[in-house]
Amino acid sequence: MIEYVVLAGAAAGTAWLMRRKHRSRQAATPVPGIPCMARRPAGIGRWRSGRVYADQGEARWVPGRGEPVVLTGGRATAVRAPSVKEGISINPGSRIVTCTLGDGSGEVGGDGGIEIAVMPLDLRELLAAVPQADGAAPDGAAPQTP
Repeated sequence: MIEYVVLAGAAAGTAWLMRRKHRSRQAATPVPGIPCMARRPAGIGRWRSGRVYADQGEARWVPGRGEPVVLTGGRATAVRAPSVKEGISINPGSRIVTCTLGDGSGEVGGDGGIEIAVMPLDLRELLAAVPQADGAAPDGAAPQTP
């Protein structure tokens, strides 16, 4: 009988802690920026986590460590799903946006290209921050090959 009392007390304590944590998460303000993973140069770099910020009219990718990359002159050229090999490093349900930076060298191996992987719900917000090049699919509707 004592075991039931102890078990009920543990359940009540756990419920109280979980409810408290839930309320604190609801009260917290949302974190600014779009969570993503990016690699630079496009096609051959390592995937690094970070956030894309689109405040003050200037889009930039800020990695967890390292220097931010300004995306102001960048253009989104293609939206695609990750390959099987890329799905191991990043979430396989994400979408990859290939961007050229200001000098227009977005081809594989170029120094100016960057690929940004975001979840599908964040794709529209990212494409609003980084303008699309001519011929790019609207809102990532159809993957394109360069």
